[in-house]
Amino acid sequence: MSEIATARSRPIRSRAVTSWVLYDLANTIFSMGVVSVFFPLWVRETVGAQRADATVGVTTALSMALIFVVSPIIGSMTDRAKRRLPFLSVSTIVCVALTMSMGHLPWLGTLVAFVGANAFYQAGQQFYDALLPSVSTPQTRGKIGGIGVGVGYVGSYFAITLSQLGQKLGWPVSSMFFCVAALFLLFSIPCFLWVEEKENPAPRKVWSWRETAAALVGTLATLRSAKEYPGLLRFLVGRLFYTDPINTVIAIMMLYSLNVTQTGGVDLAHAKSAANLVMFGAITCAIAGGLVAGRLVDRFGPRRVLHWVMMLWGPTFFLAAFLGLFGLPWKLLYVVSALAGICLGGTWSADRPLMLELTPPERLGEFYGLYGMVGRFAAIIGPALWALCMTIGQSAGLSTLRAQGASILMLLGLIVVSRLILGPLLRSAPKSA
Repeated sequence: MSEIATARSRPIRSRAVTSWVLYDLANTIFSMGVVSVFFPLWVRETVGAQRADATVGVTTALSMALIFVVSPIIGSMTDRAKRRLPFLSVSTIVCVALTMSMGHLPWLGTLVAFVGANAFYQAGQQFYDALLPSVSTPQTRGKIGGIGVGVGYVGSYFAITLSQLGQKLGWPVSSMFFCVAALFLLFSIPCFLWVEEKENPAPRKVWSWRETAAALVGTLATLRSAKEYPGLLRFLVGRLFYTDPINTVIAIMMLYSLNVTQTGGVDLAHAKSAANLVMFGAITCAIAGGLVAGRLVDRFGPRRVLHWVMMLWGPTFFLAAFLGLFGLPWKLLYVVSALAGICLGGTWSADRPLMLELTPPERLGEFYGLYGMVGRFAAIIGPALWALCMTIGQSAGLSTLRAQGASILMLLGLIVVSRLILGPLLRSAPKSA
């Protein structure tokens, strides 16, 4: 790419596009490295396998609750500001600093640092997504956004490779937090330096009680008006119930893989290697699943593809649960990870186009904000429900692994509820048909 012409006189430089895309790689290193791998490992090593699930679930839910509450507020602040890049820079640097401190602080201090780091990471995602118009035109927005998603998956490979390397070299988990934070910062710097943001032509006072209150009122008004558009409110409610278990799977996959492999007779060192391979397989299959599902969406439409994917989630959750409940051979984890990866990629490939199909073009930005809030709310409820189910199961005398298996059946129940809610929508034809 040399330069991408825009409808405006100022061209979009390829350096700016590349720098924006690199930030997707950077934040995925944090998401996979800290949220999915190293934080659960650190908790398990610190409090033991029996208390790890509840601790991870509650802490993750708290961090997501924090960003859920402040998200509309910071969104309205950046809408009034002259530029969004300073917000992205500050949120990233604070996230990096908190992540570097994790494992070096006392137990409670590290939990607090994780809550803050994850909240600032989520805030940065919000600022980052809003920069897409600065590096694309309406004609190239989908292409460049898709490149960002694809490069983001490469960040997941970085995190898993780092985990394998750290294990071979005998590094403590606290050192892994530092490495992830350093990589996050390193790949973020080009975005801070070279993305040429389109400035707000009419900036206002960034912090204003009146504007903040108006933004919150506007969010409620958007929610109420969703029922005016056929299928939109049903989709958002159904999305809450299927995003909930998906977010939880991402958060607990490492802990569950370790427990399954160790119960199957594998020592801890080899169990960690096997768990990394499980994560690696899930990522690879998510990429493949997303690509295939994207083509199927173009041919059959997002409703039919989402229906197929939700049907595939059923046997995936059943097999995952039976591994824990009935002690099936641990190598079936690789099958589960492959199925889960395909389902993840397929879900996101159908989910976004369906939202686009249901949303009136003149209110796209408004309703996509609501779409994002549904995802954040699900990220609170899912880990909290997991922690509750694990506590109940262990209190009833189940082993940690069997309690995890039973909790996975709870996640399957949420998928079933979602399918029942979405049934009329997924069976109906789009307006254009």
